[in-house]
Amino acid sequence: MNATELRASLGLSGIYALRMLGMFLILPVFALYAQTLDGAQNHTLIGIALGSYGLTQALLQLPLGMLSDKIGRKKVIYGGLLLFALGSFVAAGAHDIATLTVGRVIQGAGAISAAITALLADLTREENRTKAMAMIGMSIGTTFAASLVLGPLLAKYIGVNGIFALTGALSLAALIGVWLIIPDPVSSRFHSDTEANAKRLPAVLKDPQLLQLNYGIFALHAAQMAMFVTIPFALIKTAHLDKTQHWQVYLPVTVIGFLLMVPAIIYGEKKARLKQVFVGAIALMAAAQLGMAMALDSFWQIVSWLGLYFIAFNILEATLPSLISKIAPADAKGTAIGVYNTAQSLGLFLGAALGGWLYTRFGPTGVFGFTSLLMLSWLLWSLAMRPPMPVRSVMFHIGEDWRGDAGDLSRQLAAVAGVHEAVVVLADRVAYLKVSQQQWDEAAVQGLIGATF
Repeated sequence: MNATELRASLGLSGIYALRMLGMFLILPVFALYAQTLDGAQNHTLIGIALGSYGLTQALLQLPLGMLSDKIGRKKVIYGGLLLFALGSFVAAGAHDIATLTVGRVIQGAGAISAAITALLADLTREENRTKAMAMIGMSIGTTFAASLVLGPLLAKYIGVNGIFALTGALSLAALIGVWLIIPDPVSSRFHSDTEANAKRLPAVLKDPQLLQLNYGIFALHAAQMAMFVTIPFALIKTAHLDKTQHWQVYLPVTVIGFLLMVPAIIYGEKKARLKQVFVGAIALMAAAQLGMAMALDSFWQIVSWLGLYFIAFNILEATLPSLISKIAPADAKGTAIGVYNTAQSLGLFLGAALGGWLYTRFGPTGVFGFTSLLMLSWLLWSLAMRPPMPVRSVMFHIGEDWRGDAGDLSRQLAAVAGVHEAVVVLADRVAYLKVSQQQWDEAAVQGLIGATF
């Protein structure tokens, strides 16, 4: 990466992390806090308040990404960060559950994920974009793990309303960071690898393999939100742990989950055993949910099942985007990711809302019975999944002065040893390839691409 690309990648990763930190920090303490507000008669309202963020995210994520193509990336990002800050301050000042829900809805309206990745694509060359996107992915994972520990600690010193206020301040700091740190792109255009294309939506939505993965991310995050409507109360009941001490449970299980995730992912990718690792993680997740459905009256059993949960969760969070990249058509990767992110946001909303309702009607057993069914249905569906090809995505720029036939070049590139799929998109001036992870003739590809200048 050159200096501009590194600056853009680090800066946008940091901005993404600041925004996600605000969302994640409240997860372990939200339900306990919300029940103290006026109007929070039952867990259904608490669940809706927690998940309402995801509903507006799901509705606005793709449209705002497309809007950034027309009015500019930074304008959409500025607007989204201002909305997120406004929602945070509304939530910070809430004295009743309705106002808190309004604040969460406004927070979710700041759906800038697609605009951020599009800006990152504008500021990085094709050959470095995968690295840049990986940096954002790492920032999200690190932020989530840190938030489960920091959330309860911050609640002790500044309260949950203070966390919301801090979230608003971080969002404003991120806005200033976009203005002062992130370079303005020389040119801004559509990128098939990071942005959704409405014309490619039908193909993506009909693909059975992608549908299975979209259901998976929906189920994974629905279960996560339902869990955080329930587990904080179980920890108080069984271990008499104050909410400010819950980090003592979350810290070891998240660290163990991260440490065991790394060798599993390396094994799956290097040995072309990704399906086995993936299905195994879903089975482990199902076992964790079933265990919590039957054993929430014992503190150490809760900790044990949470440990298994975080091992499975971390593996699945890492493998799902990789599988999307391997399975999605080379020229529709951005569209597939956009649909995937929308399914995730819907899972956040429905999981929290249904989790709250089930807790009210049937208690913790009903919640984890529901999440167990989600995981078991996903497990059964995943068994029929075709093993993904051991490929990775690469991109090459096509010279601006080239006027040849894109179809011919696509066929020539696809015929190169180790190339499984090749699509030349002249509108992007890019050749999108899926190549073997083991060996492919890069020199031959570069020779063909070089001939296009």
